[in-house]
Amino acid sequence: MAKPLVQSTGRRKAAVARVRLRPGAGVITINRRPIEEYFPAATHRVHATEPLRVAGRAEDYDVDVTMDGGGISGQAGALRLGLARGLVELDPELRANLKRAGLLTRDAREKESKKYGLKKARKAPQYSKR
Repeated sequence: MAKPLVQSTGRRKAAVARVRLRPGAGVITINRRPIEEYFPAATHRVHATEPLRVAGRAEDYDVDVTMDGGGISGQAGALRLGLARGLVELDPELRANLKRAGLLTRDAREKESKKYGLKKARKAPQYSKR
């Protein structure tokens, strides 16, 4: 396997994507599985590969991803950020377009922790007057 041009990391919720970009034909592999198998829903595939389309580099690089943690949508978001960061590292001129599309901003929303005396983070048990 060829040495990667660039390695970057993307995070979203509890998911972490370690992304490696190599010159190639546009093949995307996640945990040694093709992207179509890893993300069966087309919406997740479209969301995850958005940086490549915005930059116009969908067919220029092979992408190898190691994904860890989180759920399916969090992993798609993590891959999206990792790809955008990797493309900027390869070609700093792409930064303006990717930034304008909102692809370089880390979505910091996390799960709110549960509070004692409550059922979830904010859901209280049913109130009984008598």
